[in-house]
Amino acid sequence: MKNYWVHTLFILCLLSCSKDSIVDSNPTIKDYVPTPLPLKTPTILQQKLITPVIPFTNPQTIEGVSLGKKLFYDPILSGNNKMSCATCHSPASAFANNTVFSVGIDGIEGSRNAMPLFNLAWNFDERFNWDGSELSLERQALTPVSNPLEMHAIWDDVIIKLQQNQDYSKLFNRAFGDNTIITKELTAKAIAQFERTLISANSKFDKYLLDEARLTPQELNGFNVFMDEERGDCFHCHGDNNNPLWTDNIFHNNGLDENFNDLGLGGVNGDPIDYGKFKTPSIRNLAYSAPYMHDGRFKTLEEVINHYSEGLKRSATIDPLMKKVDEGGAGLSDNDKTDLKAFLLTLSDYEFINNPEFNIK
Repeated sequence: MKNYWVHTLFILCLLSCSKDSIVDSNPTIKDYVPTPLPLKTPTILQQKLITPVIPFTNPQTIEGVSLGKKLFYDPILSGNNKMSCATCHSPASAFANNTVFSVGIDGIEGSRNAMPLFNLAWNFDERFNWDGSELSLERQALTPVSNPLEMHAIWDDVIIKLQQNQDYSKLFNRAFGDNTIITKELTAKAIAQFERTLISANSKFDKYLLDEARLTPQELNGFNVFMDEERGDCFHCHGDNNNPLWTDNIFHNNGLDENFNDLGLGGVNGDPIDYGKFKTPSIRNLAYSAPYMHDGRFKTLEEVINHYSEGLKRSATIDPLMKKVDEGGAGLSDNDKTDLKAFLLTLSDYEFINNPEFNIK
């Protein structure tokens, strides 16, 4: 009899373990984890840069990026269901806008030019917008939806629309787990995940650095002008062959105005020393992202080059790097101007603006 009970307990233990093993090897939907999606970091960025900035609270996943892409292109986020993020950040314009100022759903112009969107995961100071007013990509994704000059929606109304949409209910569950409650924070997280995949690093100059392409004599001289402290002196703010982001991601007063209608970073932090300072944009993809500067005042690259050559204006917060401001600028020759433009255009990434992974199907 004693052996019988020992044998019976042994069988019950086996069954219990077997049952637990089945549960562990077949997790319920409640325990579902989205599929990790490491960023596809191109060789030129791997060689020169540290690890991209991915918040541990918002890891990249296949499902999250897919949801973010759909949201990015969907006018459901706007107050009148007619404007999406892509309205002002078009792939063909390097995810910028070819108008001076973007126009919101109410037909009102803003006061800033839409910034291009690429290589955002390497924005190491985590300050976004021309004036650094948003301290993470997730927070930046929230603002345009409720901004009266942009999508002019009420987030509570947007969430109701998303909750009532069966497709979005499924996509949010896939991205963030079963029985997910759709919130503006999760919406912004998904959009940020998609935006971090917008990587541009396959221009002619990238290929030149990888020994996969050759530059013309004109383009090479343009690069030398860019790097020459006595001529272009552009590299301090806009990077060089060792900084493939082509921006320092710092805020500068680059001599646009003597007085400021837009205080830039100083308007955000209230510090007069930062009045008129704006974030240095990357010089990648300039072929697609005109007009230029925070207020879109320059229609062409020639106008931009002329500004630095003979159009600088002194003000109280002028950047020390604008060394020749009292002379009006660098005083480039016509040939150097032409060659500098030729070099800048070698940073155009045609594959990026046509990448089907970034475009809506």
